[in-house]
Amino acid sequence: MVKHIVFWKLKEEVNGKSKTETALLIKEQLEALNGQIEGLIKVEVGINFLESPSNYDVALFAELESKDALTYYASHPKHVEAGALVKEAASDRKAVDFEV
Repeated sequence: MVKHIVFWKLKEEVNGKSKTETALLIKEQLEALNGQIEGLIKVEVGINFLESPSNYDVALFAELESKDALTYYASHPKHVEAGALVKEAASDRKAVDFEV
């Protein structure tokens, strides 16, 4: 099994939406991938509630069956579509992928 964890800092405004509105939309779009991509066991998205300069705004936690499943997920059209908003909204990104 592979765990894929990503953190994003978001821009204050994207397409006329506030950071909070954008974070909620990102959560909705990414969690909608549950059950949609082969090899993806689950996706959870959390929105930070503690205001701190060192905290990131949104976190993604995904479990996948294997490294190959992670590669497939990363290039899957549904993931790419959901990720378009994230790419536009993020000012910074950190990630880690590991096997368990």
